[in-house]
Amino acid sequence: MSQWSQVQQLEIKFLEQVDQFYDDNFPMEIRHLLAQWIESQDWEAAANNEAMAMILLQNLIIQVDEQLDRVSQEKNLLLIHNLKRVRKLLQGKYHGNPMHIAVIISNCLREERRILAAASMPVQGPLEKSLQSSVVSERQRNVEHKVSAIKNSAQMTDQDVKYLEDLQEEFDFRYKTIQSLEQNDKNSALIKQEMLALQAMLNTLDYKRKEVLSKIGRVIHEIDVLMSNMLTEELLDWKRRQQIACIGGPLHGGLDQLQNCFTLLAESLFQVRRQLEKLDELLTRLTYDGDPIPVQRPQLLEKVNFLLYNLFRNSFVVERQPCMPTHPQRPMVLKTLIQFTVKLRLLIKLPELNYQIRVKATIDKNVSTVSNRRFVLCGTHVKAMNMDESANGSLSVEFRHLQPKEMKTSAGSKGNEGPHMVTEELHSISFETQVCLYGLTINLETSSLPVVMISNVSQLPNAWASIIWYNLSTNDPQNLSFFNNPPAATLSQLLEVLSWQFSSYVGRGLNSEQLNMLAEKLTGQQVSYNDYQLSWAKFCKEHLPGKSFTFWVWLEAILDLIKKHILPLWIDGYIMGFVSKEKERILLKDKTPGTFLLRFSESNLGGITFTWVDQLENGDVTFHSVEPYNKGRLSALPFADILRDYKVIMADNVPENPLKYLYPDIPKDKAFGKHYSCQPNEVSKPSDGGGKGYVPSVFIPVSKILNDSTEPHSPSDLLPMSPSVYAVLREHLSPTAIETAVS
Repeated sequence: MSQWSQVQQLEIKFLEQVDQFYDDNFPMEIRHLLAQWIESQDWEAAANNEAMAMILLQNLIIQVDEQLDRVSQEKNLLLIHNLKRVRKLLQGKYHGNPMHIAVIISNCLREERRILAAASMPVQGPLEKSLQSSVVSERQRNVEHKVSAIKNSAQMTDQDVKYLEDLQEEFDFRYKTIQSLEQNDKNSALIKQEMLALQAMLNTLDYKRKEVLSKIGRVIHEIDVLMSNMLTEELLDWKRRQQIACIGGPLHGGLDQLQNCFTLLAESLFQVRRQLEKLDELLTRLTYDGDPIPVQRPQLLEKVNFLLYNLFRNSFVVERQPCMPTHPQRPMVLKTLIQFTVKLRLLIKLPELNYQIRVKATIDKNVSTVSNRRFVLCGTHVKAMNMDESANGSLSVEFRHLQPKEMKTSAGSKGNEGPHMVTEELHSISFETQVCLYGLTINLETSSLPVVMISNVSQLPNAWASIIWYNLSTNDPQNLSFFNNPPAATLSQLLEVLSWQFSSYVGRGLNSEQLNMLAEKLTGQQVSYNDYQLSWAKFCKEHLPGKSFTFWVWLEAILDLIKKHILPLWIDGYIMGFVSKEKERILLKDKTPGTFLLRFSESNLGGITFTWVDQLENGDVTFHSVEPYNKGRLSALPFADILRDYKVIMADNVPENPLKYLYPDIPKDKAFGKHYSCQPNEVSKPSDGGGKGYVPSVFIPVSKILNDSTEPHSPSDLLPMSPSVYAVLREHLSPTAIETAVS
């Protein structure tokens, strides 16, 4: 079943979540019509490879054209209209930046997998629940409402200033007219009456000046309150959501909404600034005792400039954290001399700033890191922000060719690179720029989340564990000494993040039973998720009891095994995986003989095994488990084929396949049939002949079970014997002869 088919079967509350991230950037019609094709492409790799992204974009347009031809024949007018619109969008919006559509589609697919994983969980995890609380949503709506109200107030004040300007011009004209008259004329009753009218007009001017200044003050106060409270909280929440998304959590959105709010507030502040400048012009033409402009205007202007400084400083954000294109799902882990990408955005989108802001990237600028190692950035580390590279027209800049290079220490050698010292050292990539606009000069700085620098890819698993632990445990964006004394993590939150590793990396998260097994493995006991605090050492540094590896190394090896060798079976949900030997026997003991389940090895790194239940002649139940298959063996023979062809030689020396039903009662071929590399009846008979006269052969996994043993000897004995050859042997040889040959 395709991923999209699974999505369509979700409950309405999950479908509403899916609806939120499909928009005009990637319409749902295309996701629906091209579901299988879209899921068969590697969008994650294309998101960091421009040439590959361009090829996928062109192929996507071809697929749309084929759908357009089909619906044109069916005369489906609405679908024809929508597909033409989508085709125009793809060609116009993404032709100059094909990687952006790859990022969008990759994120959508990943978010679908996360929602599918969440739907399989009986209870929503604590982290995800906190990120999607109704309080946060309500605040988002309030911020947007208040920003809109502030913008309207600033525009209304513009009209008041214009009225004040017109009123003063009329006063100036009438006053100068009186001043130009002869002295005798000024004593007339008519002129005296005019002077009284002018005095009344001056009183009105004074009142309107005070009124305008009061309205400007209220607008400034509303902006100040909004920035200090709700907008700051919104920005911090977005940064926290970004942290969680980086370690596999829900896709973080809301940056476009924040950009809209920041931009409207900046426009409102600049509008108020122009209003204060207009009042200054009016002041130079007319002032009087008690005039409020010279008293209030300087204070208001100072406050406006202060708010603009703060608004710009908060608007400079890292939109996409540093990430190596070769490891798109392991952001913030950087390898020396390997390129990485990072994207920044200015949330104040003003046309006057296009190509006017040059951003400089540096590493460990403040040298406050606890590391003894020092790095420099090679490649293009200064670029201009623009609105042309982003499909949504944001004012942003993406560095694509930066490389960290380690500097030699004063002793002439590189720093200490112990296995845990390196992966627990945190570094910071900083960015600085300067904005010059309307007489203001504002220096801006921001930094990435802490990154881990590695010099060998073997350090990647532990480095990624450090990134997970940091971003799970703190929302401090720059605590580079975090691992001097790393805090414990709540077990419930850690398990949720571990499930995200599976949903984001291999397409299917973990259910409650699987998480229970991991919890017991981490703690050595059955504990309450909500109360238990797990240490960093227990997670990543201390070996599991009786083993030569840590919990995290064991789990990372399983992720790698799934990704490279058994991904389709995992996505289909046929691998129970995380179940202890004791639990598997409880599950299998009452099942039909031949019922089996698949689980990951607890004693071998990156191994998968299967256990089946059998019944002895006296009625006793027995269990058989094969030695785990690792990636070496699975590279030679697909796991589904192993399950299909696996044979055991029992006491009577007759090979047979003991695997009949996948737990609980699914016929084996029904579960795995679509994953077989070929069907058994497709194998040629010996008489058919093979290429160049040879008999075709296949590997058949065979194990031998002795009377006094419940375990097969070597589960990995792969005999190069075709099924057809074996059939012929059975016709002409006795079981004893076959057993001798096999031995």
